[in-house]
Amino acid sequence: MKRVITVTVINQSGVLNRVTGLLMKRQFNIESITVGHTEQPNFSKMTFVVHVEDESKIEQLVKQLSKQIDVLKVNDITDKAIVLRELALVKVISPPNLRLEMNSIVEPFRPQIIDTAKNVVTYQVVGHPEKIDAFIELIRPYGIKELTRTGATASVRETQKITHTQLSILK
Repeated sequence: MKRVITVTVINQSGVLNRVTGLLMKRQFNIESITVGHTEQPNFSKMTFVVHVEDESKIEQLVKQLSKQIDVLKVNDITDKAIVLRELALVKVISPPNLRLEMNSIVEPFRPQIIDTAKNVVTYQVVGHPEKIDAFIELIRPYGIKELTRTGATASVRETQKITHTQLSILK
């Protein structure tokens, strides 16, 4: 199963290497990784999407990451209400006679055309990684010349769904 892990770190040289090295040693397959500055100037946030077979391994990973010297906070946010987004730049072979057709097909994905040339259009698509996958599969028959994806980044929603245990008086 896929797990989304966020790690807040002190923004210093070598931190990314140490964190990813720990994941590598524990044989976690990193499917996606993003790193960027936070609202605080000396901190960065890493977002990992990792594939894990055993639930106990994730608990172990969170504990081990928390012990790292430059790591301030580690969260497995998979089971929380989150906003998960990725950006893709997709260069598609697009002769002028097919552009209108292509644009109407991709319109439900709300991509932005960020560059055009005589026979190529570059789309920018933002959304959940599954949306990006669906866009790529839809446009693939036209011929993808180049594809670049950022990797997923995530944030926990401010409002979490509260689950109430129902009590029954009819027992």
